Amino acid sequence: MNTAEKTVAAVPAIDVQGVSVHYGSVSALEDATVQLGRGRICGLVGMNGSGKSTLFKTIMGQLKPDAGQVLVDGRSPGQARKDKLIGYVPQNESVDWDFPISVREVVMTGRYGHMGFTRRVREADKQAVQQALERVELTGFADRQIGQLSGGQKKRAFVARAIAQEASIMLLDEPFAGVDKRSEGTITRLLREVADAGGSVLVSTHDLHALPELADEAVLLMRRVLMQGSPEEILKPENLALAFGLDPMNRGAL
Repeated sequence: MNTAEKTVAAVPAIDVQGVSVHYGSVSALEDATVQLGRGRICGLVGMNGSGKSTLFKTIMGQLKPDAGQVLVDGRSPGQARKDKLIGYVPQNESVDWDFPISVREVVMTGRYGHMGFTRRVREADKQAVQQALERVELTGFADRQIGQLSGGQKKRAFVARAIAQEASIMLLDEPFAGVDKRSEGTITRLLREVADAGGSVLVSTHDLHALPELADEAVLLMRRVLMQGSPEEILKPENLALAFGLDPMNRGAL
């Protein structure tokens, strides 16, 4: 590895330092600090309202923090998005499933940043979309309206969009909520492939049983970052109790 490569490798993929975000008088994040390196999957763990979606929106530049700083691959979130570095898989609730658009067209939106102002579809774009659909096992559903898919298939379609985008950093907001086991396994495999290829993945999840298999590390969030460490450390009962205020041994209910 030459000097330039070492310098790039030393820059965190995601670097959130002392970030606070408020919605009016309501505090959503308080002095949150998170770093994610390259080739890593980080699970984001916390109860509803703990600030997970706010953290994602801040990393993407959709929200401006009241305090602190966010860098994505050493640049501002806005610049990182312009440079096509960030792929995002939203929660189901944030998507209009009645919109008249096919699965193939949804995945093609991941190519918009590569098309330029005219958004003229090239052969390379078609191939990237086809390969992404194959990887998520949705080739046979490509021409269906997106709302006609099952919950797991919908999630896979948006993972395919991020793959087609060729983003090196992927953010997934509750990708396993309401999905079938096949979709869960497919998404987990693809995220591992992204990380093994040098990409970085931040994924929020309530499935604590699957966390050690899914992630290399985890963040425990309750508006503040309570802890960042190995999944095994995060899952210790005394640590889960900090974020959930429940009997942490009943993990399946979280």
